[in-house]
Amino acid sequence: MTTPRIVTPPTRASIPTDAAVVLVHAAIAPVHVEPRVSSGQTTQALAAHPLRILARHDDDWLRVRGADGYEGWIHRGYVALPGDLGVTDPTSWPGDARTSLGASVSQPGGLQRALPLGAWLRPDEEVLAGEALLPRERQALFAPDGAAIARTAVERFAGTPYQWGGLTPWGADCSGLAQTAFGLHGVPLPRDAYQQAECGVDAGRDPLVLAAGDLLFFSDRPDGRITHVGVALGERRMVHLALGRGGYAVEDLGDAAT
Repeated sequence: MTTPRIVTPPTRASIPTDAAVVLVHAAIAPVHVEPRVSSGQTTQALAAHPLRILARHDDDWLRVRGADGYEGWIHRGYVALPGDLGVTDPTSWPGDARTSLGASVSQPGGLQRALPLGAWLRPDEEVLAGEALLPRERQALFAPDGAAIARTAVERFAGTPYQWGGLTPWGADCSGLAQTAFGLHGVPLPRDAYQQAECGVDAGRDPLVLAAGDLLFFSDRPDGRITHVGVALGERRMVHLALGRGGYAVEDLGDAAT
């Protein structure tokens, strides 16, 4: 009988108190409501995306704000200083980063990993399979057009399971699908459905005449606060992620209206 070998998990150095910005080094990092691992996930931060530090709790938790203005708590184990990931200027970094379309990548030393849709590649990562696009390449492929955005939502998120606070095809919620799909096309949206409902121009209340790329908002609360969002596909259909569907679903809105 062999004796099991005890392996001590690696630890990451503390983030210096004068650090203002960190980058996510994991493929996906949970952002929590409170500074404890058992609290709920409010959103996610994706690989190599910058986060601004707002506050600290003990030595392990950072309150951060992402580019969409959303705030929450992240454990220091998920983040690193920009220089540690090869980024010399975090201010210009968003203009240089390659966006994963679901790429498998390698790092120096042979480490390989998968990155979800919307994650960014570190400067030293090379694509093994799938695609990763520079900003100008992404802009050329993903035009800011409603029909194109609708196709992205349908095709890129097909089969996605429902996950509260999720942003990617590995698991997402309704507003996460909308934010990521629109973001790939250069159209920024805030994180939550009720916030997204405050953007853009009112397209009316008849879901049967909405164009592809319009957003549909729903509420199941007595006060009418928005709790759900879907992306219109035209022809009386929409795509969304719903807990009651287990995730991805394309609905015929005409059936609901009859």
